[in-house]
Amino acid sequence: MKKVLAGAVGLIVFLVLIVPAVVIRSLFGLDPVGSPKGVAKGEDVVIRVYMAKQNQIVGMNLEEYVKGVVAAEMPAQFELEALKAQAVAARTYAVKHMATFGGEGIAAHPGADVSSDYREGQAWADEQELTARWGPLGYKVYWNKISQAVDETRGMIATYNGEPIIAVFHSTSGERTASAKEVWGSDYPYLKSVACNWDQQSPRYSETKEFSLSEIAERLGSDTDIVAAAQNGSTAAVQIAELTDSGRVGKIRIGSKLLSGGTVRDKLGLKSTNFKVETGADKLVFQTTGYGHGVGLCQYGANGLAKEGKDYQYILKYYYTGIDLTHISGS
Repeated sequence: MKKVLAGAVGLIVFLVLIVPAVVIRSLFGLDPVGSPKGVAKGEDVVIRVYMAKQNQIVGMNLEEYVKGVVAAEMPAQFELEALKAQAVAARTYAVKHMATFGGEGIAAHPGADVSSDYREGQAWADEQELTARWGPLGYKVYWNKISQAVDETRGMIATYNGEPIIAVFHSTSGERTASAKEVWGSDYPYLKSVACNWDQQSPRYSETKEFSLSEIAERLGSDTDIVAAAQNGSTAAVQIAELTDSGRVGKIRIGSKLLSGGTVRDKLGLKSTNFKVETGADKLVFQTTGYGHGVGLCQYGANGLAKEGKDYQYILKYYYTGIDLTHISGS
C-alpha cells in the first residue's frame, strides 16, 4: 500500500510541477533551448528601433525589421541561400539586444533595442530608400526575394550553449576570416578564423591607395618622423612588425612610431587591416585585400558557397564555429 501511495504521490508531483514547467518552457522564449522571456507562441515579436533619420523610437514586427536589415546590408542580387544566412545573422543580432529576450538594448538611445544607423549596429532601410536605390520595378522584385529569404527562416537564430551569438558579419574577408580575439581582444569560441576562398568576385576584394609622406605625417602624427626617415633612405621607414593569425597586420612601425593595424586602417581609411605597404620616393602605397573587420560571416563568401549549392544552414555553421540553429517562439 505504501508503495502504491508513494507512486501516486510521485505521479502527482510530476503532473503538477514537472509537466507545466516543460510546457511553459516550450511556450515562451527560446525553443528548444534558452530561458523563458515572456513571448508566447502566436504573438508578434515587437522590436523597438531607434530611427536615426527621424530621431525617434518605433516599434515594429521583428520579421519586418529583419527584411529591412537584409535589404540594407546585403546585395539583393545575391543567391537566395546567402540572403537566408544574412537573415538569420540579422535576426540573431536583434534578439541578442532585445529587452524582451534579456538584452540590454542600445545605450545611446534608452528604450530602443537597436538602431537603424549602421555605425551603431546594423543598417536598416525603408521602402522609400529602397525604391530610390532599385527603382519601382526593382523594389518589387528584390523585396519579394528578400521577403522569401526572411519568411523561410522565420524565427530562426544562431545560438551557442543556448544563448544567441554575437552575429557579426562583413563584406569581404580576403582569403581568410579573422577571429574576434585578434580584432577586438575578446575570444568567442564561435568567432574563429576560417578559410574563405569564395569572395574573389567581390568588387571590394582589393584596393590600392597612395599617400604622400606629408599626408601620412598629418594623419598618423608628426611624431612618426616618417618624412625624415624616408628622405634619409632608411629601410626601416615602414616595417610590418606583427601579423595576426589570419595574416592581417597586427602592428606596423611607421617612422619612429609603432601603431596597430586597426589604427592605421581607421586613420587612413583603408578597407581592411589585411594590407601590404610599398615605399616610394615621397609616398607610401597601401595594397589592401578584403573589406571590413573580417570577423564572422563573410557576405561574398556566403554568396560563393550558395553558388556551389550549399544551403544557409551550412553557410552559417561554416562561418560561426560550433553553433546551433534555434527557433524563438512568438514569431
